[in-house]
Amino acid sequence: MSFESYIAKRFLSGSDSQSLSRPFIRITIASVALSVAVMIVAIAVITGFKREIKQKVVGFGSHIQITNYDSNQSLETNPIPTNLPVIDEVKKVKGVRHIQRFAIKAGIIKTDTDIQGVVLKGIDSDFDWTFFQKNLVDGAIFKITDSTTTTASLISKTLANLLKLKVGDTYDMFFVQEPPRYRRFTVAGIYDTKMVEFDKMFVLCDIKHIQRLNGWSQNQATGFEVLVDDIDRVDDLWVEVDDIAGFVFLDDGSRLKVQSIIDKYPNIFDWLNLQDINAAVLIVLMLLVAAINMISGLLIIILEKTSTIGLLKSMGTSNRSVRKIFLIQSAFIMIRGLFIGTAAGLILCFLQKQFGIVKLDEAFYFLSEVPINIVWWHVIVLNVLAFAVGVAMLVVPSMVISRISPDKTLKFE
Repeated sequence: MSFESYIAKRFLSGSDSQSLSRPFIRITIASVALSVAVMIVAIAVITGFKREIKQKVVGFGSHIQITNYDSNQSLETNPIPTNLPVIDEVKKVKGVRHIQRFAIKAGIIKTDTDIQGVVLKGIDSDFDWTFFQKNLVDGAIFKITDSTTTTASLISKTLANLLKLKVGDTYDMFFVQEPPRYRRFTVAGIYDTKMVEFDKMFVLCDIKHIQRLNGWSQNQATGFEVLVDDIDRVDDLWVEVDDIAGFVFLDDGSRLKVQSIIDKYPNIFDWLNLQDINAAVLIVLMLLVAAINMISGLLIIILEKTSTIGLLKSMGTSNRSVRKIFLIQSAFIMIRGLFIGTAAGLILCFLQKQFGIVKLDEAFYFLSEVPINIVWWHVIVLNVLAFAVGVAMLVVPSMVISRISPDKTLKFE
């Protein structure tokens, strides 16, 4: 142990209960702990919120869609063949988890007392039910086979409440086309994602209904949905998929369009990105609070140890060594605060994740409770950043030691 570390440790372990600096040291430790705990909870909540919203949006639209370029944003889409060789190449892209066919068509649900416009989404036997299975609140998902067409459908809890439908009920859906047509569906299951605007819109059914309504063959669909392993890599994977399929021309002269979920719903993802700014502002403020309290604590410690500083200097200790003593002491204090704050923050996150103590208004936040997403490297980076900023800001106030004169400090009372 170095001379400076030994003296700093003795200062910290001093048994003088009347010490002026002792209560200030406790306050400093508490302020650092509080700042770190707030930062950890804030980051866990913000990343959890972003993750949950992204998963919900992706659940309705996948990460990447491959459609006919002429379809644009219309709900009456132009079909593409489902036996395109280029799809096999897309499946080989590293990071692509699954590809599934889909078709969409605008329709109007009419019951005896109510009417509601919706988007009918046709799915095939290759559909990944993970998202809707997770959000299923009543009934069951339905099975799709190649040989028969099922009238089963999946509607949201929002639609079920609006149209007064329950599992097992039948309803008619009308389609505005020439000639006008309708289909009768059965409610097989009810899901609830809390995303009201999406829940009011989408009804899932067998893709063969839309193929027949549009006069398409069994080898035609609106497009393909591409699911990837990591949503944070959507932009990179979109570029790869677009390089493979984006310039493919179909037999009728039309092209394929490759669109990421971020481009499809830019307003939602721009809103989510704004949360990063909120997190950055909060972290900066908490770091400043912790650093200012550390500076105050260090100055009080120096004031109390003025005579000791004079004694050390009179014995030949350099200004640099004396400064190092107090910086080490401050670093020990900060480490204690970081440890307590990290433990407190993780405990709060664990309690919220397990028991959902803090609730949210689903109408505004699309979630029923505050989400938590603990990323360990976030916790480590926050601790390292807080420690580095705290110690760096202590260098300047520690320079006051060089102005302390031994002949005056030994008389200091």
